[in-house]
Amino acid sequence: MKHLTEYRDLEATQQVIRQIEKVVTRPWKIMEICGGQTHSLVRNGLLELLPEEIQMIHGPGCPVCVTPMQLIDLAVELMEQGVILCSFGDMVRVPGSTISLQEAKSRGGDLRILYSPLEAIRIAKENPDREVVFFAVGFETTAPANALSVLQAEKEGLSNYSILVSHVLVPPAMEGILDDPLCAIDAFLGAGHVCAIMGYRQYHPIAEKYKIPIVVTGFEPLDLVQGIYRAVAQLEKGEYRVENQYARAVTEEGNLAAQNVIHQVFEVADRQWRGIGTIPMSGYALKEEYHAYDAGRRFSLEKERPQDPGECIAGAILKGQKKPHQCPHFGTKCTPRTPLGAPMVSSEGACAAYYHFASTNT
Repeated sequence: MKHLTEYRDLEATQQVIRQIEKVVTRPWKIMEICGGQTHSLVRNGLLELLPEEIQMIHGPGCPVCVTPMQLIDLAVELMEQGVILCSFGDMVRVPGSTISLQEAKSRGGDLRILYSPLEAIRIAKENPDREVVFFAVGFETTAPANALSVLQAEKEGLSNYSILVSHVLVPPAMEGILDDPLCAIDAFLGAGHVCAIMGYRQYHPIAEKYKIPIVVTGFEPLDLVQGIYRAVAQLEKGEYRVENQYARAVTEEGNLAAQNVIHQVFEVADRQWRGIGTIPMSGYALKEEYHAYDAGRRFSLEKERPQDPGECIAGAILKGQKKPHQCPHFGTKCTPRTPLGAPMVSSEGACAAYYHFASTNT
């Protein structure tokens, strides 16, 4: 439990909060990028403990939340065609335009919940007469394993395996948020797990271009308040640079072996974000030499799809323009059992965090 329990120490966390109280002189808005950070802030009551001058803005760092509804519809269609669809568990209840993956399974679809895409390779080997598709969702963090599954399928000569890609990237999302005329964010807490893979070199140009502090931060209470303190200290001095609070897990260069695997299989491409729209060069797509493993191409699923329903304000929430409880349907028409959008059912969704843990004045 080393490097975990000590970062959950209440007294140490309160000491840092007192430090924040001493240095803060004016209101500041700080966005935590990652949904895991959002859940930790809400679950541990940190939003109530922080000085009133500090307003935390919840960002788009929930890959399930930003997966386009159209891709969920594609996955449902694959199941209806008799494909074995493999997915991480947090995708199964996210609503598509008509039904979720879980509902498709209840109607006879073959859905397998896995912990690793490499398990899907085993399923493809065990079912040579069936097509097997892995729903490859995530930020940079899950990209190495998904890339490895493609390389393994190629190595073993599997012709019945492919992936449905929905990989998105953090830095372009940050720039997209900062370019929005409605943006009022003063600093970012960077996603520690993404930086563990990719490092944080790519954040230096963002900090310089937008004159904004970026602090790479972990997920425990002490991690978060230390990150907030560092961000506030910079803001109060008029400074803007990248700092690494999460040094126990993150280096500036990141995991080079993982990056090499990603770059071998994927290339950067435009990507649609649910509730936000298309952000240029903000995701991964399979390189041309691996198109045989692209489920979207293999099954000729490129066609017009319904747009996201207007009732869900996920876009405003993911861009930090509104808090979950400001949605007129929060906790009434939209609940974890009857979700209008992904943020209410994802394990990293802001709406789910507020529904389960937050007080109404958060």
